[in-house]
Amino acid sequence: MQVLARYLTKDPTFPRQIVIKTEPQDQGMRLDKVLSLKIPDISRTRLKELIQKGQVNVNGKPCLLPRHKLKGREVVQVLVPEPTPLEMAPIPMDLEIIFEDLHIVVVNKPAGLVVHPGAGNLENTLVHGLLHHCENLSGIGGIIRPGIVHRLDKDTSGVMIIAKSDAAHQALVTAFKARQVKKTYVAITSGYIRDKEGVINLPIGRHPVRRTKMAVNCASGRHAVTQFRVKKNLYSAQLLKIRLHTGRTHQIRVHMSHMGHPLLGDSLYGGPSKVKTPSGERIEIRRQMLHAEGLEMMHPVTKGKRFEFHAPIPEDMNRVIKVLEKD
Repeated sequence: MQVLARYLTKDPTFPRQIVIKTEPQDQGMRLDKVLSLKIPDISRTRLKELIQKGQVNVNGKPCLLPRHKLKGREVVQVLVPEPTPLEMAPIPMDLEIIFEDLHIVVVNKPAGLVVHPGAGNLENTLVHGLLHHCENLSGIGGIIRPGIVHRLDKDTSGVMIIAKSDAAHQALVTAFKARQVKKTYVAITSGYIRDKEGVINLPIGRHPVRRTKMAVNCASGRHAVTQFRVKKNLYSAQLLKIRLHTGRTHQIRVHMSHMGHPLLGDSLYGGPSKVKTPSGERIEIRRQMLHAEGLEMMHPVTKGKRFEFHAPIPEDMNRVIKVLEKD
């Protein structure tokens, strides 16, 4: 396979060494968690990899366990190597580009497109298409995630921002963690929520039995906040406008399912795959009815004014809305 190193942004600062000193309040915390808090421009997954590969020293000695419990007041050295050249062939794709400059590209991701390679999805991902479209992408995300700073599920459509430069990548990761990016979605949920608007504040963690699922987990889950507003009542369903205040895996899907109103078409979380229309006809819902409608943020590099990116509701969701309208 052709090595496409030119698609990774070159940064003369690599390899780089980061030295931090842990605080007394870090006592008893996991090494990978503390590092993710103190080095926000590198993902916790990437930091785990660096620890396991012997790139992290604690008080001068290698530490290979991400779960290592700190004592506080340690000196931790992290060696971040140069990104590995990307061995991934670009694939021509008809990408809908919403905005692009030297540092970022914003796309309207269609439903059914996987964001980056992973188990069971090694080819024809959004990353493959971006490599064909862009001359370079940020290499901080690693071999299979160049430029990726946030994700949408395969069957969720909508706005995604991708980093083309390492400076943009670092700034975007920091902005997402600091909740400086406003993310809005539209969803079609089953049944009727009593309140016209509300906030769901329930922690989300890995499902205790089915490891491919997430669940509301009050014991070990992470803080998760979803704000919703009912836009329209449909036949046995509702159209919701949703704002995410946190970015947990499957957050909207988990929260709505937990409230007894799963997304139409979301079979993983109990959403119906077939629904009845006002005329008595039953229609099939082929994917979860969820769309990332908007993204609002400061430009990660040039700053200045706030940017607002929007993607219209896709045709498949509009068809469902139309056939379920009661009027």
